[in-house]
Order: sequence, then structure tokens, then C-alpha cells
Amino acid sequence: MSFELVTNMIPSGDQPEAISKLTTNFDAGIDRQTLLGVTGSGKTFTIANVIAKTQLPTLIISHNKTLAGQLYQEFKELFPKNKVSYFVSYYDYYQPEAYIPASDTYIAKEVEINDLIDKLRLEATSNLFEGADNIVIASVSCIYNIGDPRVFGDKTFDLKIGDNWSRRQLFEEFVKLYYTRSELEFKRSQFRLRGSNVEIWPSSADWIIAIEFSPDDKIISITQRNPFSGHEFDLQKYRLYPAKQFVGASGELKDIIAKIRSDCALEVEKFKSQGKILEAHRLEQRVDYDLEMLQELGYVNGIENYSLYFEPGRQTSDPPYTLIDYFRHLWRDKFLTVIDESHVTVPQVHGMYGGDFSRKTNLVEFGFRLRSAFDNRPLKWEEFNDRLSKVVYVSATPSEFEIKDAHDNVIEQIIRPTGLVDPPITIKATKDQIPNLIKEIASRVAKKERTLVVTITKKMSEDLANYLSDEKKTGVKLKVAYLHSDIETLERSDILDKLRSGDFDVLVGINLLREGLDLPEVSLVAILDADSQGFLRSRSSLIQLMGRASRNVEGQVILYADSISDAMNAAIKEVNRRRQIQLKYNQEHGITPQTIIKSIRARIIEKPADKTLEIPIISVDTLSLTPNQRKHHISSLKKEMRTAAADLNFELAIRLRDKILEIEHLFHHLF
Repeated sequence: MSFELVTNMIPSGDQPEAISKLTTNFDAGIDRQTLLGVTGSGKTFTIANVIAKTQLPTLIISHNKTLAGQLYQEFKELFPKNKVSYFVSYYDYYQPEAYIPASDTYIAKEVEINDLIDKLRLEATSNLFEGADNIVIASVSCIYNIGDPRVFGDKTFDLKIGDNWSRRQLFEEFVKLYYTRSELEFKRSQFRLRGSNVEIWPSSADWIIAIEFSPDDKIISITQRNPFSGHEFDLQKYRLYPAKQFVGASGELKDIIAKIRSDCALEVEKFKSQGKILEAHRLEQRVDYDLEMLQELGYVNGIENYSLYFEPGRQTSDPPYTLIDYFRHLWRDKFLTVIDESHVTVPQVHGMYGGDFSRKTNLVEFGFRLRSAFDNRPLKWEEFNDRLSKVVYVSATPSEFEIKDAHDNVIEQIIRPTGLVDPPITIKATKDQIPNLIKEIASRVAKKERTLVVTITKKMSEDLANYLSDEKKTGVKLKVAYLHSDIETLERSDILDKLRSGDFDVLVGINLLREGLDLPEVSLVAILDADSQGFLRSRSSLIQLMGRASRNVEGQVILYADSISDAMNAAIKEVNRRRQIQLKYNQEHGITPQTIIKSIRARIIEKPADKTLEIPIISVDTLSLTPNQRKHHISSLKKEMRTAAADLNFELAIRLRDKILEIEHLFHHLF
């Protein structure tokens, strides 16, 4: 299929010129470009039109899950007939394996995997093999190793009506793709026998495949069925993809195990020759355990640390296979990469490798991992950049790198389709700033508009939010919330939706109120300590913050400062430059600005209502319990922990986990 853009909107403002320049430049062989699009100018719609015109498979990389989710929803709406996928880190909670030599502390890897995101990731890699009409919205996790796409593509299994299969042979094929047989509960990545027929739940699907056999073991029907609604339709054939992203090569497992043992023996001898007996014993014990699991099950947790041995042709220090290699494998250099909010995403990609290498160094040098663990890593920047073909950097504030890498091919998109102009900026002294701020907020509340207040620290955001919420102190009744990095990702989305819907009047935050937030109800952005030095008050940060007020016709920015810093001066000049261009365009075309009206979208992952435990199970006095009661109590805690995790209540799950560890540690010492 080809890409088909489905929308009632038509390009307007300077969108048509931007679309034309981007596509014309690609046709002319200019493969690196930068789209400088102001907040609210419709950069997403411009990129959608470029995709429709170039017909290129597209990878869109965002710097965080929240913005990636927003883009995923928008592109799903714009391309409902094509394959739009979501590929972000599937960890709701992630504590990487690490060793701290100074305190001799080993930290085991501990993760909570989100089952829905795991399904969406597998759906993304499977979709890529089903045609070129693919758009994948990814976070920077797409630069981590997920295995060779050639192996993933080869490890598929085709079911066709008329094929002959004994149940045993069929089950063996399923197991080779890492599916497991279901005995009780039936869920994704499992298969089961129903009478003489077989059902399998594909790892990337919301439905099951039912296979009916004739008495002589011939497939006579293949049915796709929704397991909840019961809705079904018949298929002539079906291609099944692996249940895991990282799959082993088709080579002999015994040869792979022999190679790992050989390399382990060399490293053990090296440790012994250096007098590191503990490290030698530790490494030998760890690898022996992993290889036993691998031999029995064909898979082991942490198999990615042995990825080098499973990837044919890959040598030590060679770049890992990532999502980008799927695009390269399938379409060579005929694909498009869009780097969203590039002024943040590019530095993030730059920094990934160094942090990973530093952590792995301690693990390898102290015998916790083989040296092959170094090859399970993210791409270095140079490797990432070399793998890209056609690139569009998208940002309202592109850095010098994006401009230089695009060889000054910068396309400006400054005119908004709604006619909205960049907000006017007022500078006010810090003396009596809070009383003045309260007055400004109150005037917005009276008009049912919202306010963002930007502070410099988390403590300040919490204290200010508490103060503004206290009607006795302020004399005004305000509904206030704060937003910073300590708040869970799902809860952040809830807070933003509640601000838009009117549950809150004011949102106080730091750096999360910058890129990509689409809040048309916000008419005031107040920036405290605007003249401070550093990243949080850089030219780029200030422009991004000011942009949050540009989606409302009443938008205004107040900078509270006692001096004008260089960053402030540069940011104000740039915003005023854009404002003048926008005002002139509106005047020439007789446009009256209008506030953006946008519905609140349903979330990708719905968070259930909080469940209150019927029994205050965490506060039980464990010292009063007998050994049998203690075992029963730990069992109850574990059950509640799993329930909390399934309900996405990870804060409660972590508290329960810590309580379990505390009880186990206490009774270990007592008995």
C-alpha cells in the first residue's frame, strides 16, 4: 500500500512553502534538512504531507515517551489506512545491573515490563516486514540493541489452508519462535490445544488465531478472533512472527555455548593470573548458570549480554543491530528519519553510549559479566548518524549542529494556520513578584484560562504550588498542581489533561513545561528567575517556554527578573522577530487570530482508578507473627504487589516490594 493522508485540513500559512521546499530538496539529492517551526505552526501536519508526497517509510524519533505518545496518536489519525507503530522503552520501572566498587555494592537488574508497550514494540518490528507504508514513532531507546533484523525476519512461520501438520510438529515450530504452551490462563505469546484444534495468541496482536484441522491433520480453516468480543473472520493464510525481539541465530546452539565457555575460560585465567581469585570464581559461576539455562530452555534472562555470539558476522566492537537496521535492511537508503525536538534529542543520543560504557566497565572488570556485555550497547553518535539516510531535524530552536549538518538548508515555518502570533513579553522586577503573580493568575481564572508558572528548582515548584493553593494566604481560591521529574509518567499526562479540562487553574513546573506540550487553554506563562544563568534559562529554553503561550489568542509571557541576561535578550529578540513577521502576514491577508480548539485525546495506556487495599497490609506488625504467619503474610504482600503492578500503580508496588525485602532481611537475622 502507499501512504494515504486522510484529513479535512489543507496546508495553510507557510506550510505549503515548507512542504514544497522539503520535498523538492529531497528530490534534488539534499538529504539533510532542518525545519524551524514555531510552536503551534503545525510541524506534525507538515511532516505528514512530506511523508505522503515522498512515499518514504519513516522513523520519527522523540526524546521522551510522553511526546512520542502524542505524535503516535496524531499520525494514527492522519494515516488511518497505513501502519503507524509505537516503539519506546517497555520498562515502567528499570534499575540496571551495576557494581559500585567503592562500597562493594552489587545492584541486580530489576525491571517492571509494561505488557502493552511490549506488544506495541513487537507490532512495530513485525509491521516493518509487511510493506513500505510504515511510520514508526520511537523514543531514543531505538538506538539500543534488539538483534539482527535478518534473523528476526527469517524466524517467521507461515500457516496456510491445505498444509499438513501434526500437533507435535506445529508446537515445535511455535516453541522455536519463543511461544509457550498455556495450561491455565491464555494470553499473548501463548498457544493451546482445544480438542483437535489449536489456538495461538500472536505476540503483537489483540486477537487470537484459531486453526482447525481435518482428521488427516490438514489445516481446513484459519480464523482470526477477538478473544473478548468474539468477533471473527476467516483467513487463507497467516504469518507468525517471533514472540521476542531478540532472537538467536539459526546456528547450532551447542557451538554458541562452546564459544561462550571458551571465552569465559580465557577471562577466568586472566583474572587468576592477576591474583583476582574472587572475580574469577564469580564470573565462572555466573556464566555456568546462564549456559545451563540456555541449554535447557534456549533462552536466558540477560541473553542480550551474549548477543555477539548469536549475531552472524558481527565482531567485537561492531555496532549493535537496532531498529534503524530494520529500515536499512528492508529499504537500504530509501527511508526518512525525522528527529523531533532535535535540540534535545540529538544531545540525548550523543550521551547514551558513554553512560552505558561506564556502567559496563565495572561489571566486566569485577567479574560480573563477560566482555561480550560491552557489545550489548546503544549506538555511538557517529554510528547512529552514519546509518541515517534522509533526515529532517524539527525544532523551534535548532542548535548550531542541526543547522550545520543540514548545510544551512533551514526551512522556516513561522506563520500559524490559526493566525496566532507569538505572545507579547513583559519584564517585571522580582520585588513583590508573588503578589503580582497571584493577581495575574486571578485575572486568567476569571476568564476560564490557564496559567503555567516556571520555577528553577523542584523544591521551589512544590513550595510555590502549596502557597498558591492556600486561600488563607493568597486571598484567592486557586486550583494548583506542580509537575516535575519525580512524578510518574502516566501521572504527568493526567495532570496535563486535568489542567486542560479545568480541574486545575495553574501548573507549576521546571523543565517539563517546555517542548511539545499542546495546551491551548494556557494564556499566561510566568517565568521566575528569568535572568538566572545556565541551561534552564538559556536562549533555547526561554523560547520554548514562551511558546507555551502561543496557542491562545490572549497569550502573554511575564519574565520576573532584576536584569536582562544575554540569553533573555537573545530570546526576546527572536520572539519579537517572529511576532513581527506573523503580524505583517495577518495584516496582508486579513486574518483574525483564533485560539486553537482541540479535544483531549484518549490515552494510549489507560490508567485504572486507584484501588484501595481492603486490609492495611503494609502496616502489619511483622514481629508479632509466627514463622508460618510470616510466610503467609509475605505471600499476601507478593500477591498485592503483582496486582498493583498490573493496575499500573507502580508507587504502591514498589512500597510492597520494599516491605517484602525488609521482612525477609529481618527474619534472616532473627532466625
